[in-house]
Amino acid sequence: RSFTSHTDGESRLARVLREKFPRASAIKVVDISGGCGAMYEIHVESEEFREKRTVQQHQMVNQALSEEIKHMHGLRIFTSAPK
Repeated sequence: RSFTSHTDGESRLARVLREKFPRASAIKVVDISGGCGAMYEIHVESEEFREKRTVQQHQMVNQALSEEIKHMHGLRIFTSAPK
């Protein structure tokens, strides 16, 4: 599938992340389960992560997606603060 079309799950997760991280400079959500919504890879670059350890950044993402995570098999999270 083309990179411009997103699954409903990808769009939903990206929307939640944009709400929770309004200062994010980049948010990317990819369904890595072949489109069934069981596993996602998430990249978030946000000013909110500055001065926080990686584990704290990941906890923030997990907290933001706590409801959605209940329906997933797995989640890969990549976070960073803008350079």
